[in-house]
Amino acid sequence: MPEHRLLRLAASLSIAAFALCACHDQSASAAASPPTAPKVTVTTLRPQHIDILDDLSGRLSSVEVADVRPQVDGIVQKRLFVEGASVEAGQPLYQLDPASYQAAYDTALGTLQKAIATSKAAEITARRYQELLKVKGVSEQDVENYLAAADEARADIVTDRGALETARVNLTHTRIVAPISGKIGKSSVTAGALVTSDQTTALATIQSMDTLYLDVTRSSVEALRLQKAIASGRLQAGSSQVTVQTEDGATYPHPGKLLFSDVTVDATTGSITLRALIPNPGHELMPGMFLQAQFDEGEQDALLVPQTLVNRGSGGTATVLVVNRQNVVESRNVKADQAHGADWIVTSGLRAGDRLATDNLQSINAGMKVTPVEDTKKGA
Repeated sequence: MPEHRLLRLAASLSIAAFALCACHDQSASAAASPPTAPKVTVTTLRPQHIDILDDLSGRLSSVEVADVRPQVDGIVQKRLFVEGASVEAGQPLYQLDPASYQAAYDTALGTLQKAIATSKAAEITARRYQELLKVKGVSEQDVENYLAAADEARADIVTDRGALETARVNLTHTRIVAPISGKIGKSSVTAGALVTSDQTTALATIQSMDTLYLDVTRSSVEALRLQKAIASGRLQAGSSQVTVQTEDGATYPHPGKLLFSDVTVDATTGSITLRALIPNPGHELMPGMFLQAQFDEGEQDALLVPQTLVNRGSGGTATVLVVNRQNVVESRNVKADQAHGADWIVTSGLRAGDRLATDNLQSINAGMKVTPVEDTKKGA
């Protein structure tokens, strides 16, 4: 082999040997240095003063509802209202044919006037016979008879006056008026229809609109939990204010007020009924509407954890990842059963000052050493 080729081969082998030694040294150095702890953003938990709001749904109903019914028999002469309009209490709604009732009233009036005249004559006669008795012109029996006749005539006046009042009331009832103020619905009869005092079908229905009831249901378990929280002092009772959302999702501008909670649990559903009073000055809301309502249950200091950071296990357990003082990740069991917006209210398992891991959750696990970086944008 030529000498220059031998020199080239020797040089190549020297370079390869040097590179192999360098790689071995680098691998040994890398194995000797400890791995770098991954960075994890953490949020320090701090108590927050929050309002406990409960979202419930229910239907509206009128505070006052009255079915318009006839109180006497008769033929409808005319309808005196516009269907769907607002009416005032005492406003005429229907006119029945009053002829027969007017005749009965006139007859009763005549009977009463006759009884009054008869009573006056009986009293004059009784007084005259009392004077004659003084001079022994009549017997005592005659005087007693005429006094009794005068008493009977006065009693007839009372009876006939009652009959006249009955006739007057019946005549008045031929004009059917609104029993309450509100909006009146459609009429079930037209002019010419025969109505009776004992009929089951209402002529029309009036519903008050200025204020409405909102009835919602809540589980008895939740009601018991709230009562215990208030009794223990963990929760201060709320203002009983109710915020309503209409069916289109808009917030209704007039807040309502909680009136009462029912004292009986429904045996079928295990729930109780809450009733709120909702102002309706513009008659924007209507009975029968289905609304979402937010009830102010009270105030409390609570630890809030974003719902995305709580891992729910198959057995219903809830866990979060916490970075302890040694910067080691812990999996902590927590109790978080009540939502507050996008957060869970944690009632056990965490305390103020704990550092909650908020990112890289898929790449870290319990027991791992990490480098915590405090989240300065938002505290939990």
